Amino acid sequence: MLFFYRAKNQTGETVEGTIDAMSQNAALKLLTSQKMIILSLKDAGKLPFWRRRININFLNRTSLRDLVFLSRQISVMVAAGLPLVESLNVLKKQTDNDYLSGVVENISKDVQGGLRFSSALAKYPKIFDDFFINMVRAGETAGNLDEVLQYLADEQEKNFDLMNKIKGAMVYPIFVIATVIGVMVLMMVFVIPQLTGILIQSSVELPLPTKILISVSNFTKDSYWLIIVVLIILGVALRILLKTKKGKLFLGRVILKLPVFGQLFQKFYLVRFARSLSTLLVGGIPLTGALRIVSDVVGNIVYKNIILQSIVDVEGGHSMSDAFLNHSSVPVMLPRLMTIGEQTGKLDEILEKIANFYAREVEGLLSKLVTLLEPIIIIFLGVVVAGMAASILLPMYQLSSAF
Repeated sequence: MLFFYRAKNQTGETVEGTIDAMSQNAALKLLTSQKMIILSLKDAGKLPFWRRRININFLNRTSLRDLVFLSRQISVMVAAGLPLVESLNVLKKQTDNDYLSGVVENISKDVQGGLRFSSALAKYPKIFDDFFINMVRAGETAGNLDEVLQYLADEQEKNFDLMNKIKGAMVYPIFVIATVIGVMVLMMVFVIPQLTGILIQSSVELPLPTKILISVSNFTKDSYWLIIVVLIILGVALRILLKTKKGKLFLGRVILKLPVFGQLFQKFYLVRFARSLSTLLVGGIPLTGALRIVSDVVGNIVYKNIILQSIVDVEGGHSMSDAFLNHSSVPVMLPRLMTIGEQTGKLDEILEKIANFYAREVEGLLSKLVTLLEPIIIIFLGVVVAGMAASILLPMYQLSSAF
């Protein structure tokens, strides 16, 4: 629950703000522990609307870049010997994201009030996932929070760099395709109708490509509202479908079967799996618990199902790698190396090497993909432009030949 408070701080200054707590008594104890003299404490939901804190979900977002920055900064300060609460207070002022700054401030207050750092983070599951929270909890338990935070920051930076490279490679083709679609729509709505009247009045027999172009143009111009409605319905239906287990499984399989891109995404998911599991094992998380966390962060339900099956195998006394054997979505090398890691007791090291290997594979594939996409896009543009030009110029040529 969110409570609005007015209080005097240690310097005697009257301050106002909000605090998140389970109950009014819990909020009172938390504020008192911060050596504040409470003047008033009210449920924020009962305040007049103009005094309530605005909470718009789509604005309250934290990017992966923000999280990487936060992890790196706090790991550096804690490793330098700065107390955790003081580190959080410094970080609050250095964070550009207002929402995240407020979250850090609340976490700082919780920690100062006696709450464990991991428990304070767990209040914000949309920002800090199970992977992050469990790593911090493991560091608190082992007494090496500074080392865990530094290691966590390193791994997050690697994931951030890899995702940035993939997004960067996708920007050019997406931009070109979107531009082509935009130009085609403008042509259909504004340019083609102007030419249609001239061609129809000429009484010249129109070739098939021109008839098709005119029909598409007329439909686009006259029924644009229907197209918009259909697109919205399809978008909503697809969104609902992808929330179901069967829909997620279908999408997961389709992504892995895509030409060229399928191999890229496969290796990306394997990097995420191997790196996340290695990080959790280094942090001291038990194997089954680590696998359960990784199943939620891997990002594809096909691999999630394999990981969940591996948990059943481990609990049944079998090797973790058994679930990965003979699966079309898993390269043969992966389960073999995992078996070696289990037998030698160096599974975390083997997984880290696997992650690094596949990360290099992803970078190589991205380089080839960018090189391959350029001529494909040029050919695609040439075909589109040539098709539209031919559809317009052919009747014009016939019209000029008639005179």
